Amino acid sequence: MTPVLLDRHNECASIDRLVAAVRAGRSRALVLRGEPGVGKTVLLDYVAARSQGCRVERASGVQSELELAFAGLHQLCAPMLDRLGRLPGPQRDALRTTFGMSGGQTPDPFLVGLAVLGLFAEIAEERPLVCVVDDAQWLDHASAQVLAFVARRLEAESVALIFAARGIDEVAELSGLPQLVLEGLSDEAARTLLRSALCEPMDDRVINRVVAETRGNPLALLELPRGLTPAQLSGGFGPDAGALPQQIEDSYRRRLAPLPAETQQLLLVASAEPLGDPVLLWRAAERLGIGVEAVAPAVTAGLLEIGARVRFHHPLVRSTIYRAASAEQRRGAHHVLAEATDPEADPDRRAWHHAQATSGPDEDVAAELDRSAERAQARGGLAAAAAFLERAIELTPEPARRAERALAAAHARHHAGASDAALKLLSITEAGPLDKLSRARADVLRAQIAFAVNIGGDAASLLLRAAKQLEPLNLNLARETYLHAFSAAIFAGSLSASDGAREVAEAVRAAPRPARPGPPDLLLDGLAVRFTDGYRAATPMLRRALSAFRGFDHTHQQGIHASYLTCVPAVDMWDEETWEALLSRHVQLTRDTGALSALPFALNGQITVCTFAGELTEAASLLTELETIVEATGRRAAPYGALALAAWRGRETEAAELIEATLEDVVRRREGLGLTFASWAQAVLYNGLGRYADALTSAERASERTRETGAPPWGLSELIEAATRGGDAERAADAFRTLASMTSASGTDWALGIEARSRALLGTGQPAESAYREAIDRLGRTRIRAELARAHLLYGEWLRRERRRVDAREQLRIAHAMFTSMGAEAFTQRAARELRATGEITRKRSLETDSELTSQEAHIARLVREGLSNPEIAARLFISPRTVEWHLGKIFDKLGITSRKQLYR
Repeated sequence: MTPVLLDRHNECASIDRLVAAVRAGRSRALVLRGEPGVGKTVLLDYVAARSQGCRVERASGVQSELELAFAGLHQLCAPMLDRLGRLPGPQRDALRTTFGMSGGQTPDPFLVGLAVLGLFAEIAEERPLVCVVDDAQWLDHASAQVLAFVARRLEAESVALIFAARGIDEVAELSGLPQLVLEGLSDEAARTLLRSALCEPMDDRVINRVVAETRGNPLALLELPRGLTPAQLSGGFGPDAGALPQQIEDSYRRRLAPLPAETQQLLLVASAEPLGDPVLLWRAAERLGIGVEAVAPAVTAGLLEIGARVRFHHPLVRSTIYRAASAEQRRGAHHVLAEATDPEADPDRRAWHHAQATSGPDEDVAAELDRSAERAQARGGLAAAAAFLERAIELTPEPARRAERALAAAHARHHAGASDAALKLLSITEAGPLDKLSRARADVLRAQIAFAVNIGGDAASLLLRAAKQLEPLNLNLARETYLHAFSAAIFAGSLSASDGAREVAEAVRAAPRPARPGPPDLLLDGLAVRFTDGYRAATPMLRRALSAFRGFDHTHQQGIHASYLTCVPAVDMWDEETWEALLSRHVQLTRDTGALSALPFALNGQITVCTFAGELTEAASLLTELETIVEATGRRAAPYGALALAAWRGRETEAAELIEATLEDVVRRREGLGLTFASWAQAVLYNGLGRYADALTSAERASERTRETGAPPWGLSELIEAATRGGDAERAADAFRTLASMTSASGTDWALGIEARSRALLGTGQPAESAYREAIDRLGRTRIRAELARAHLLYGEWLRRERRRVDAREQLRIAHAMFTSMGAEAFTQRAARELRATGEITRKRSLETDSELTSQEAHIARLVREGLSNPEIAARLFISPRTVEWHLGKIFDKLGITSRKQLYR
C-alpha cells in the first residue's frame, strides 16, 4: 500500500519519474538528504510501494556496524547471491572473497564494485531492480565506497540505487550524485499532521509554538505530543525549545520508561544487534531468561516489530534505547550477543561484541580482534582491519604488544588512504617499547606516508634512513626499501633539496649483497652504479637486470613496484622493446588480478609508448580508458600519457593549457620528474609548431639533470633541434656531446637513430646526408615511427635548403603522409609548409573520423574491432555488459550498420 504523504507532491513526482525511467530500461541513482525525522524513511517506503513489477531490495546502515567491512553491502546483496555464478570469474571470486564465502587474494575494491554492478545488471535482466539504502551515514566505509562506485557507473541496466542520509556532507563517498533535499512541512501541513496525532485538544498557541520549534519536522510533530499532560497540551506549557533530535529522543525515552524491565532489556539487546536477525535476538534473550511475551509491550508502544527481520519504528528509536542504557547495561547486551553468535559462521561480529562487552585490558579479546583484522584485510576491508586493531590496542595490557598492534593498524590506515589517522597511530607505536626491527618498520611507514602525501617531498631521505637501519636486521627488507628510496628520489628529481638518487646509490653500494641476487637485486645494483659511476658503467648491469625482469615471475605487489622502476632503465637505455613488454605485462597483470587502482600508471606508460609509435588514435583510446578509471575510482593519476599525446597531436591551445597546469602542479608538489616530462612535452609541441625559441627554453629545462635523475633523456634531442634551428650551434653541440655519451653506450637502433639525426642537424654536406640516411635506416627498424617521421621531415628540410627540391619532395611527402595518418597536426602542417616551399601543392586530408561518436562510443567501437566481448569491454570501462550493448546499438545507428562484423570491417 502506497503511504499517504502530506506536502510531498514534488518529492513524490521526482520518485515517480525515477521509477518510470527504470521501468523504461534506464538506470538512476538518488540521494535523499535531510535531518533526522524529516521523512526520508517514509519516502523510501513510498519508493518501494511505487515500484510495482520491480524487484525491491533494502538495506540500512547501522552505527555499530561502521567498523565491519562490507556489512552494509552484504545486507543488500545477500538475497541476490544465487546469481554469482553468472559473473565473470575474477568478479565472482572477488565477491565471494569479500563476503567471506571463500578464501583468495585480497580483491581490489573497484573490482568488487564492478562485480556488484554486474550482479545488479544480472538481476535486472529479469525485472527492474530498485535498491534502497536507509541511514547511509552509518554504512561502513567499504560498503559506501562500493555502492557509490556502482551508483556512478549505472547507465542502461534498469537499476535504481536510492540512498537516504542525514547532513549534506555526512557521506563523502556519495558527493556528486543527484540529490533530493527534504525540508520540513509547510505550516499548514504541519498543523494538519500535528492535530492528527493528538488525543486531546491542544491550544492554538501551543500548536503554533510546536510547529515553529519543529520547523515542520514530521517525526517531531508526531512524537512530541506523546506523554504531555492535558494541562501542557491546552495551557501553553508545551515542550521546551532545544535540539530537534534531542527532543525526539526525549519523547522516545518517555515511551520507554513505563515498559517492563524485561521488555527494556530485550529492546537494548535488539538495539545492539545490527543484523535485525530475530533468531539471534531470541537466542540471546533465552540466555537472559527473557520469554517471547516480553516483546508485546514494545510492539504496542509502537517502538518495534518482529517479522522476517527485527525493525525499529525509526532509526532514532534504536539510538535512543542504546544511549539511554548505562555503560554496564550496554556491555551486558554485547556480552550476551557475543555468546549467542556462531563463532564459525560469524567470528568477526562475535569478536566485535566481545570487544564492546569488555571494560578493561583483556589479551584474549584483543587476540580475537587481531584475527578479525587479518580476515578483514584478506577481504579488502582495510578500514575495518584498522578498526579491529585500534580496539585491540585499547584492550592490550602489555605495552610492547600494544605498540606492535598500533604499527599494524597504522599500516592498514595508510593503505586505506587515511594518512592522518595512520600518523596518529604511528605516534602511539613510537611511544611504546619497540625492538630495532619494528622501529625501522615504523620509519619505513612514515616515509611511505610522506611519499603518498607529497610525492616530491622528503620521502627519499626518510626511506634511505630506514633502509640503513634495516640492513643489519633484515637485508631483504632493507634492499626493498632502497628500491622505494630510488623511486622517491627519481620522482623528486631536479626539485629535490639534495642529490637524493646519488645518496641512495652510495648507500646501496656500501651495503651487503645477498648470496643469490634476484632480478630486483640486479636492478638495485645497476641503479646504484648508474648514479655513482655514470651511464656507460651501468649499462651492462642494467641490461642484465632488464633481461632478468622480462622473464621474472614476480608476485603482484612486486610487479606493481617493479614496473615503474624497470621502466626507468628501459627508457634510459632507449630499449623500446623491453619498455613496451614490461608495460604490457603490467597492464595484463593488473587486469587479470583485478588490481584496477594500480592500472593508471601502466596505462600512462602505454599511452606514451603508443605516442612514440605514432599510434595516436590508439593512445587516445587508452587515454579515454584511463580517464574512465580515474573518474570511477577517484584515484588521481599524473597526466604523463596525456602530456605526450597532446604534445604530438600539436593542438596548441589544448596542449598548452594541459602543460601549463601540469607544470604549476608539479612545481608545487616538488615533483621534478613531472617537471622534466612536462617541459619535454612543451618542447615537442613548440618544435612541431616551428616556435624554436620557445622550444629551446622548454628543452633546456627538460635536459637540465637528465644525466643525474634518471628522467627520460628525450629532451636532449629536442634541444638540439631547437638550438640548430635558432642558430645556436654551440648550445646544440654541447647537448649533442651529452646525448652521444648515452646513445653510443646504449647501442640500440632507437638510441643510435636519434644520435644520427642529431648529428645530421649539426653537420653539413655529405656527412650530414649520411647521418640522415643512417637515422632513417635505424629508426625504421624500431616501433618509434613518430621519430622516424621527424627524421624524414628534417632530412627533407635539409634537402630543400640544399636546393635539391625533387629529393626534398620525396622525403617531405613521406613525412607528411606519416604525420597525417598519425594525426600529428602540428608536424603535418610543418611538413605541408615545407612541401609548398618546394613548389608542391598539398591538399587537406579528408578526415575519416568517428566524429559522430562520443569518445566512449568510439572507444567501445575500437575494443569491438580488437575482438573483445561485451563482458570484457564492460570490465575495461567499469560499466555493465548491458550498458555496452546499449552503446553498441547507438554506434550501429550512427554508423548505419547492423552487426559487429560490419564494425570489424
